[in-house]
Amino acid sequence: MSCPVCRQRKGRRACPALNDTICSICCGTKRLVEIDCPGDCPHLVTSREHPASVVRRQQEHDVAALMPTVSHLTERQHQLFFLFHTLIARHKPDGFARLVDADVSDAADALAATLETAARGVIYEHAPQSLPAQRLAAEMKALLEQMREQGATVYDGEAAIALRAIAQGARETAGRGNGTDAGYLELMSRLLQVNRVARDGAPAGGGPTPPPGSSIILP
Repeated sequence: MSCPVCRQRKGRRACPALNDTICSICCGTKRLVEIDCPGDCPHLVTSREHPASVVRRQQEHDVAALMPTVSHLTERQHQLFFLFHTLIARHKPDGFARLVDADVSDAADALAATLETAARGVIYEHAPQSLPAQRLAAEMKALLEQMREQGATVYDGEAAIALRAIAQGARETAGRGNGTDAGYLELMSRLLQVNRVARDGAPAGGGPTPPPGSSIILP
């Protein structure tokens, strides 16, 4: 039976959160990010108590791969980068569609272009090409609007820079030819998991820690 999360690999691990059997890769990379794991899940407990050396090496590799994409970002842009990625990780395409790196790049580039145009005083909606990218871009735009409604000061230009970084990361990961069309999404899923475990006070084994999102809502 195939894994109900990726629908590609064979399910091998019992997942109490989904009440199904998932593959070890989805268990490891989507744990606490897309899957709301209960605290007593044996796989979660084991990963926190005994992080494998291979996991630490993967985290170090992921950080090194991401650094060229985010090294130029300011603190606020860094916050926006990870806020957008938290939304991307939770995004559920309609029907049987599956989000891939190309969709992320397309959506981020289109919304960035729209914001850059608006920053110049021109209102023009740049539309992504694929339907999954269009729906993702709409959700990211809604996130910006929601933050502003809650009192956040988020400039179009700084949001556009964070989005361009996301698009760059997705393109460059795809360009490395790692054999998957969602390599960047998988990398970011692992890093978001590291950050979430770190916030919960469990050993995380290193990795970039996004600054708290709360400061971005300050005027």
